Amino acid sequence: MSQTVVLKVRMSCQGCAGAVRRVLEKMEGVESFDIDLKEQKVTVKSDLQPDAVLQTVSKSGKQTAFWEAEAPAQPEVRPTEEVKPTEDVKPAEEVKPAEEVKPAEAVATA
Repeated sequence: MSQTVVLKVRMSCQGCAGAVRRVLEKMEGVESFDIDLKEQKVTVKSDLQPDAVLQTVSKSGKQTAFWEAEAPAQPEVRPTEEVKPTEDVKPAEEVKPAEEVKPAEAVATA
């Protein structure tokens, strides 16, 4: 029975893609494959087990893993609590005015 295996393969150039192509062309049981260099994605249609395809592609010397399906987008979670300042800030009516400074002359005569 034919199945499709999608792999993420680290490829930076056409030479890398060629190395992957060569190992897949030699592999018995592969019906077809597609190499997307931009997405670093290799799709293989074969009657082989997914692990066997992964191991064969990794023989190209390229970092290889199964392509992970994209997770559905999660809604952004916003905090429900009011954010409080980290410093102790006193309200304006609690702040006492600075003491009045006497001129130097008044201090000398006193």
